[in-house]
Amino acid sequence: MSSEVVKTEGLGKRFGDEAVVSDVDLRVPRGTAFGYLGPNGAGKTTLIRMLLGLLRPTSGTMELLGLPVPKRRRQALSRVGAIVDEPRFHGHLTGRQNLWALAAAREPEAHGRIEGALARVGLRERADDRVSAYSMGMRQRLGIAACLIADPELLILDEPMNGLDPAGMLEFRELLHSLVEEGRTVVLSSHLLDEVEKTCDLAAIVDNGRVVAQGTIEALTAGGERTIDIVAEPTDGGLRVRIGAETTAASINRRLVESGLDVHRLEPERVTLERRFLDITSRLEAAA
Repeated sequence: MSSEVVKTEGLGKRFGDEAVVSDVDLRVPRGTAFGYLGPNGAGKTTLIRMLLGLLRPTSGTMELLGLPVPKRRRQALSRVGAIVDEPRFHGHLTGRQNLWALAAAREPEAHGRIEGALARVGLRERADDRVSAYSMGMRQRLGIAACLIADPELLILDEPMNGLDPAGMLEFRELLHSLVEEGRTVVLSSHLLDEVEKTCDLAAIVDNGRVVAQGTIEALTAGGERTIDIVAEPTDGGLRVRIGAETTAASINRRLVESGLDVHRLEPERVTLERRFLDITSRLEAAA
């Protein structure tokens, strides 16, 4: 069994003269929550469509669950649950009826997973309401339930947090964590960098169709320029200083004390994924 559930090499897609995805090398380890993140229009959905065999790449190769796509697409997708764009359902049917219709296209065991899927996404009480009465957030939940009836090894979710309120986002994070704890892998495409940081173990940052950074969340937010807030007498109101990756708060504190200053507060600013993304993309723009 391959340790990588998604693997691409030199993957690219052009529409005419426009390169929407360019030379993407992606590695998604098994049993992780992996964020594929960037602004709207960065090529995230195009990459997902290629992974699912809905678009043919212009260049490069790709594998899902160790199987080449599109050559063995049918076999690979039998173990994949996916949401691309906003989930689509029959509005005149109830949530439960929609899942029954989807399960009919899968193995017989899929019907037996419907009630458990509805419970996991918090829709059991509304399962007999027509989907036309569902909010966008409820349709997103139903979309994830539709993924779960396949008992997937891999879930590929395109902007699944759209329409969720803060409580819904918290429940969604807990759901994803529980899926990963079961040994499943989740690939989460999103422009909500803060939510990806809270939800995922690893991430790839994409800009203008290119992966500009990839790794663990800890590695992506480490290094680079940081800031430290300093309050010390006799400074007036405190200072905010920018430091390099090699400078530590302890070394700054020592130098201040040796200079005769009384340090009241020395607080490094936490570098967020959003901050690192802005730093990386601004450097790329400056170099262009």
